[in-house]
Amino acid sequence: MNPFGGKRTWWVPYLGMLPGVALFVLFSLGPSLSTAVLSLTDISGVPNVPWHFIGLQNYIEYFSSGSTRDNLAALERTIIFCVSVTIIQNTLALGVAILLNTKLPGHTFVRSVIFMPVVLGVTVIGLIWSLMFDPTGGPIALLLGHFGITSSFFGDNTLAFPLVIGVQIWSALGYSMIIFLAGLQTVPPELGEAAVVDGASIWQRFRNVTYPLLAPSVTINMLLGIIGSLQTYQLIYVLTGGNFNTSVLSYQIFSNGFSQTQRQGYASALAMLQFVLVAAVALIALAYFRRKEVQL
Repeated sequence: MNPFGGKRTWWVPYLGMLPGVALFVLFSLGPSLSTAVLSLTDISGVPNVPWHFIGLQNYIEYFSSGSTRDNLAALERTIIFCVSVTIIQNTLALGVAILLNTKLPGHTFVRSVIFMPVVLGVTVIGLIWSLMFDPTGGPIALLLGHFGITSSFFGDNTLAFPLVIGVQIWSALGYSMIIFLAGLQTVPPELGEAAVVDGASIWQRFRNVTYPLLAPSVTINMLLGIIGSLQTYQLIYVLTGGNFNTSVLSYQIFSNGFSQTQRQGYASALAMLQFVLVAAVALIALAYFRRKEVQL
């Protein structure tokens, strides 16, 4: 019975869930299923051009066509990009968060400066760093030139990819820092004070007191880093246009789906490959860090 005296019906709770389920189907499940179906066709997206069901041909083409070497290189760069960005970004963010988790003068200003790139658009970030490394007059390029280091930087086949990784880390560092700061502020200061009384070193206090309580924040940041880095293509498009050995799987999806050829069926197949890659890496990482949380 409900508090108003009427008979409670089993479907009332499900009725309350209906709007959320409808939004999920409309904006998440529906597009995902559509992408899976389109990956089995040769649809181009060009009006009045017929399309056909071709089965797994798009997937076969990716791994067996004349561009297989380039595709495998893009997959390799995707993994390198993901691992590098996730580890370096979170390591730096944790260190910065620990340093700024104080009441020292100016700490709020420094936090704001580090977080600022998060609110900038990708185009703005790309233009800033392109100008900074402009070989004809960029301040960083000029500074390096005084030490005999000259290059086209984002136009260099060797340097472009590491530089893109660095810009991606810079642009997302503030977001990871904020999550770590939120976690650090939940650590009771009494625990650290007790550890000091017991003679624990700085590392011992961090390892045995701070980190176990910070583990959920580490898990969240690692997952966000993995998913975000595997989906990055805008920054690559702005900085290098996918040239100079910087193309990754997500950029291939963009370039095939929205280039002049508009091979949207093929791009959908690549999107499904990306989905499998993101899901596999994220689930493995989640299981690992959850297990570490339990052990701690």
